[in-house]
Amino acid sequence: MTGFGLRTTHWLVLLSLLAAVKVWAQAGPPFQTDDPTPVDLHHYEAYVFGTLDGTPVELDTVSPGFEFNWGAIPNIQLHAILPLGEVIPSNKPVYAPGGIGPSAFGVQDMELGFKWGFIKQTPHRPQIGSFTMFEIPTGSAPRGLGVGKTWYKVPLWAQKSFGPWTTYGGGGVTVFSVPGYRSYPFAGWLVQRDLGKKWTLGTEIFYHGPEGPLAPQTRPSTLIDFGGYYKFRDPGFQLLFSYGHSAVGQTENYAYLGLYWTWGKKADSDKPGDPDKPPAGAAFNRMGPPGLL
Repeated sequence: MTGFGLRTTHWLVLLSLLAAVKVWAQAGPPFQTDDPTPVDLHHYEAYVFGTLDGTPVELDTVSPGFEFNWGAIPNIQLHAILPLGEVIPSNKPVYAPGGIGPSAFGVQDMELGFKWGFIKQTPHRPQIGSFTMFEIPTGSAPRGLGVGKTWYKVPLWAQKSFGPWTTYGGGGVTVFSVPGYRSYPFAGWLVQRDLGKKWTLGTEIFYHGPEGPLAPQTRPSTLIDFGGYYKFRDPGFQLLFSYGHSAVGQTENYAYLGLYWTWGKKADSDKPGDPDKPPAGAAFNRMGPPGLL
């Protein structure tokens, strides 16, 4: 590998202006922590986004990624992400067998999933739900764009709102049965606040365990991320952004930049920034391996 490449350079410049994997990131966009609130019935969400996740072992991007969420039945959201991105190994022998090889760009492992909100929020009870995800081996494993076999994310999330404040979090496990990768736990918690009609800002703490010798995240890491969304049109069209860095454990950087659209019969009730319903879905919430941010 001799450089980041034209695509990566463009994304790094854009991310730096707005903010200042072999393992992918997926969460409640733009964060790595997800929420338990599914899209409303007959309601739709679409994202076009870019992500960056880097450790001393490897830099991985999604540029671009496409996410679609559909409120298919009451309390159930269907979810899909098609990511295109770049894998940039450091090629430092000290990190072998991970982080060795040429850079590559292409389709990464596709994500399918469903979010089930099985306990609804009340004045005295939080919303609770799950967001099971299946990573389908559409990326080339020999080129480092996938792992060559289906792997899974099984989390449990909870959320509570208090006026302009919303807090949500939880955790789960990413499950691998692929040589060179290991199943690992993850957990996160986020607090966000509406600031007027245009801005919502938040901060999160997110932890993941070691992901195996072939993954960029060979050791555990705890990151602190800051971000939010700006509403061009509330709720229909918004800008989402975040940036984070590890505070404990392996050095790691995370960034997300995306555009969000929502439409449907209940477009007023499910949007980023709504204190009762932060964004459903995730743009690859930090839980995965090669090249998949």
